[in-house]
Amino acid sequence: MTEDTDSQHDNQDDHFYTKAFNPVRSDAFDLSDDQKIDLIKHDVRNILQTLGMDLEDDSIKGTPNRVAKMFVKEIFGGLHPDRKPKPSTFQNNYKYGQMLVEKNITLYSTCEHHLLPIIGKAHIAYISNGSVIGLSKMNRIVEYYAKRPQVQERLTMQIVQELQDALGTPDVACVIDAKHLCVNSRGIKDIESSTVTSEFGGKFMDLETRREFLDYIKLDTKF
Repeated sequence: MTEDTDSQHDNQDDHFYTKAFNPVRSDAFDLSDDQKIDLIKHDVRNILQTLGMDLEDDSIKGTPNRVAKMFVKEIFGGLHPDRKPKPSTFQNNYKYGQMLVEKNITLYSTCEHHLLPIIGKAHIAYISNGSVIGLSKMNRIVEYYAKRPQVQERLTMQIVQELQDALGTPDVACVIDAKHLCVNSRGIKDIESSTVTSEFGGKFMDLETRREFLDYIKLDTKF
């Protein structure tokens, strides 16, 4: 894991845990999206030309621009703080005091080591201490932090920490089970293996509470 710099620790005294940061330069957002796309498409074109591809062919001549737009607007769009979802929280007026679990959240991310896909499911739980969050916002938090070059351990931590901040409670947990194509489609080419990571905060450090959460994940939900 990359260690946080002193500047990244500024103004974070109210966080339950130290933030897990992606290694992003301080000038990362000086360029506009259009400027980044223009630069990246030339780099992609150079890569394809070096590989010997005929970029005059109708099938591939638009690929550099398509890849550049995909990088900036889609699969790495979560790098830009302006795209961070604004969690909608509400007072827990109905006094629900048990665990809330959002499971089987589809997750698409990109391994920062080989820029190959990570595909899996995220399972999230929290126990309210007075606030609740809109269910779809939990999905959007997962999507936001997944849309960047990632390692799964960091992603798991970021999801938990974001929900802790939004809800004002340490009682948040996340488990991610995902396949990494850098393992499944290259190198060892083990198509069966998946990677499981977890982050437990507050009451989820208690073994019984943690076991309850993991039991919910195992439920076979059918409609």
